[in-house]
Amino acid sequence: MASVTSLSDSVHQRLAAALSAALPQAGSADPLLRRSDRADFQANGILALAKKEKANPRELAAQVVSGVESGELIKDVEVSGPGFLNVTLTDRAITQNLAARYADDTGRLGVPHAQQPGTTVIDYAQPNVAKEMHVGHLRSAVIGDAMVQLLEFTGENVVRRHHIGDWGTQFGMLIQYLEEHPHELDHGDGENLQASGEQAMSNLDRLYKAARKFFDSDEEFKTRARRRVVDLQAGDPQTLATWQKFVDESKIYFFSVFEKLDMEIRDEDIVGESGYNDMLAETCRLLEESGVAVRSEGALCVFFDDIKGPDGNPVPLIVQKSDGGYGYAATDLSAIRDRVFAVKANTLLYVVDARQSLHFKMVFETARRAGWLNDDVEAVQLAFGTVLGKDGKPFKTREGETVRLVDLLDEAIDRASAVVREKAQDLSEAEIAERGTQVGVGAVKYADLSTSANRDYKFDLDQMVSLNGDTSVYLQYAYARIQSILRKAGASRPAAHPELELHEAERALGLHADSFAATVAEAAAEYAPHKLAAYLYQLASLYTTFYDKCPVLKAETQEQIENRLFFCDITARTLHQGMSLLGIRTPERL
Repeated sequence: MASVTSLSDSVHQRLAAALSAALPQAGSADPLLRRSDRADFQANGILALAKKEKANPRELAAQVVSGVESGELIKDVEVSGPGFLNVTLTDRAITQNLAARYADDTGRLGVPHAQQPGTTVIDYAQPNVAKEMHVGHLRSAVIGDAMVQLLEFTGENVVRRHHIGDWGTQFGMLIQYLEEHPHELDHGDGENLQASGEQAMSNLDRLYKAARKFFDSDEEFKTRARRRVVDLQAGDPQTLATWQKFVDESKIYFFSVFEKLDMEIRDEDIVGESGYNDMLAETCRLLEESGVAVRSEGALCVFFDDIKGPDGNPVPLIVQKSDGGYGYAATDLSAIRDRVFAVKANTLLYVVDARQSLHFKMVFETARRAGWLNDDVEAVQLAFGTVLGKDGKPFKTREGETVRLVDLLDEAIDRASAVVREKAQDLSEAEIAERGTQVGVGAVKYADLSTSANRDYKFDLDQMVSLNGDTSVYLQYAYARIQSILRKAGASRPAAHPELELHEAERALGLHADSFAATVAEAAAEYAPHKLAAYLYQLASLYTTFYDKCPVLKAETQEQIENRLFFCDITARTLHQGMSLLGIRTPERL
């Protein structure tokens, strides 16, 4: 099915045509249409245009009004204030437009695909091998997954990349420590490096901490560990085999955590730091030969006029260390080369902590100077803020440790299950457990996604699983309530009746539902999933008002029952599709 033209676009076209006719010398003019609490829409563009053309704004507005035909779409246009236009639509137009969206058998609700899609590589969910995932990994995973869903839904070709930390000094340290302490991972129950999932990662994490402590306190061990890094980089078979075990066991754990987060992570999308090893030397050679990078005290560096340290001296991006080793910059620049020239991406989107903004600013500028990024290929950091505790400080356990992501999700699921159990009327224990998981994980995701990514937010589980306020539970409950109404409708089925007059609450709900496509497009284009979250919360709020003001199954006529069931169903479909784009489930019953 073709995309459905929104009501706002239809009104915009009519007003723009009338405006151009009234002021032909101005060419195409934008009426600057927006939703209004004084009418259905308000157009504010006439004021600026009149000033530019030295015309009287109220007279120009009156000319535009005379050029707009009322009829099937527009019921009334009136001049307000110094030259605003207040536009009221017909009830018929609202219902017919929703009916067209409802008839979309693709399930897209009339949302168009991009006409000329590009290719976007999204770098997100970047855990580290041999380290447990903690609350700091939450935002990259959740925001990144939402952007994957949004961009794919709008038609973009999306390539997922999980740039896991799987290379470097710490692996020489780990491998050397394990060789010298081969029983360090053994337990009385026989579990060792071959254990799976959370247990294996708990063992590896403990090994990492022990190795780090030894590395920091024993200079001779530090020397042996660094030699082991050289062996790893040189491809020593025994060293590589142990390293591969670390990676494989960590992946099992990663997959288990992402499954709990209800996210799809595919093995082919995991291209860690090690995946670019073969490119590092060439990346450095290209930068040095082109003059983008220069040698300074033995290291290969890129300097920037506007980046200086506290002492006023330039702070360079170090691509290669003086000892010949490669840092994060070499890997990140090699990844850019791969994504631009091999993957053929137009956009590189990095969902990375705001605290790494300076590093990525330097990396992107270096890639631009090298010609790898240009007017046709851009790199963008979708920088996100910090997860805070209720006290407004970075989220920690009572012992001051970073909160494990698995523990956080388990607690959210427990809290949500209690809420579901309290409300459940005819659910089995298995169903309560399933709904509790969907509600708990959804609550965590929504709290993150409903906040602008660059802002910090407080992690408050009590608020997250509340049925009141801006929470996913409120949205899920609205969806489940609609499903309950549809089940109780018996022989009455949803059907649009454009001939019926609409209640004020129906009009408000219908007009908001109409702007779903525009909101999805805006959230995708601006990398702003919080705008979709805000839209869905308002949709659920408007539905609550509709539910309170407009009896559905007890409406006065059969036609009105069918029409209100239709308004219920398209609201439910919009909630379901919108929540799905945020990676959140909508249970049929709560």
